Amino acid sequence: MADGLDDIRARLRAFVAERDWAQFHDPKNLAMAVASEAGELLAEYRWIANAQADAWSMEPGNKRRVAMEAADVGIALLLLCDRVGMDLVAAMSAKIVLNAQNYPVSESKGRHSRPGGCAE
Repeated sequence: MADGLDDIRARLRAFVAERDWAQFHDPKNLAMAVASEAGELLAEYRWIANAQADAWSMEPGNKRRVAMEAADVGIALLLLCDRVGMDLVAAMSAKIVLNAQNYPVSESKGRHSRPGGCAE
């Protein structure tokens, strides 16, 4: 996967450089882009009942729209990580380890809330 991310990162760098967009890609603006693109992804699911969300997502037209919005989120996130010199794969790996500590199976299996009762 790292090779795929390296390829995408190189393509994004070239895309941004060709358009002279780095001047607009400070960390704050890129973080805002992640949030706004995530909002557009969320909007695809507005008014879809929870029980219908899986089936709705598998319909070709819906899946295509969700994929394009998810791609926008991913692009913005990769641009942010690249700008601040963060290895996204390493950060996610470290977070999985931390989550395993914070959410032990014995206290978390089948529960949506944090161990100790706080839903966060």
